[in-house]
Amino acid sequence: MHIHEYQAKTLFRCRDIQIPKGILIDNTTKINDVCKALGGDVWVVKAQIHAGGRGKGGGVIFCHSIEKVERVCNQLLGSKLITPQTDAKGLPVGQLLIEAKQNIERELYLSLLIDRQTHKITVLSSTKGGMDIEKVASKTPDKIIKFGIDPLGSLSVQDCTFLAKKLGFNTELTKQFNNTLLSLYEIFTQKDVNLIEINPLIITQENKLLALDGKIDFDDNALYRHEDIAKLRDISQEDEKERLASEYQLNYILFDGNIGCMVNGAGLAMATMDLIEHFGGSPANFLDVGGGTTADRVAKAFELIQTETNVKSILVNIFGGIVHCDLIAQGILQAIKTVGLTLPIVVRLEGTNAPEGLNLLNKSKFNIHVESDLTKAAIKIVKLTK
Repeated sequence: MHIHEYQAKTLFRCRDIQIPKGILIDNTTKINDVCKALGGDVWVVKAQIHAGGRGKGGGVIFCHSIEKVERVCNQLLGSKLITPQTDAKGLPVGQLLIEAKQNIERELYLSLLIDRQTHKITVLSSTKGGMDIEKVASKTPDKIIKFGIDPLGSLSVQDCTFLAKKLGFNTELTKQFNNTLLSLYEIFTQKDVNLIEINPLIITQENKLLALDGKIDFDDNALYRHEDIAKLRDISQEDEKERLASEYQLNYILFDGNIGCMVNGAGLAMATMDLIEHFGGSPANFLDVGGGTTADRVAKAFELIQTETNVKSILVNIFGGIVHCDLIAQGILQAIKTVGLTLPIVVRLEGTNAPEGLNLLNKSKFNIHVESDLTKAAIKIVKLTK
């Protein structure tokens, strides 16, 4: 689960991580009061959306007058912001964070993430802050400082000091950095975080270390343990169909192809999409119905796929393990009848009671093509689509 910058900064502030003073608004009625409360003569208006690259998309704007702040806020509020990390539709802007411009001396990068190769919580830091960290890693990998933390251990002050020296900090900045990193580690481990990032982490001319931006991604599977975090969810930033799918325990991601996919298991779903591409087709979605598939879940999956106007056919690929293929076949027939599906469908069943399931589908009056071989199923769906 993602949260907004202002929400991340609220968590930072609660752990004594220094952040710029900012005021969140959702209307323009008190812009003058907001700017005066923040002080200074230059302000930054920042659109609050769940995507990076806001500056490149016109969502982070410096204003040298209160009049411009008001004009920019009127333009952004209620609009949809398109950035390099959104789709062509963009994301709705319902809130803006206004901050006074900071006197920046240096920009740094700091993050914590789970490194699945080393099985450690890893600190990434760099003196090249304010840039895409991927570009820094590819063009100047020597500028990336990595430090692994044993998940059964902890992050010590000595570890932080070691990193601070690598970044070239003096005694005062080292003290501030140690506090910042230890607090980030505390948030990361106590709130089941997948990624926490500050880019840029700035040093001001006043020798202060400030989190100028903040990004936190939480583990969805652990949200039941953190009601306070779950309350921060902003469904306006989520694709409506993907949100609806999650309510039915479906993993659904929309693409721009024309072959709908319904599969049980994430790995099998990816392999299915790869085969479709291999034989000249284009997947319209990733849809994992999970291991404990039910007729209701299958019906909802078909409904989601059918609502996409670009979908011309559907490939169903089910491996029956926990759930039996004959029950899946019954669910498919019930779902087709319920949804009123008319698109050509290829169903591949394998596993427990697969012959019985394929026989049920063969006897049906619906436009269903059955296969027990995945490669043949992929070839057939591509031909039917063309």
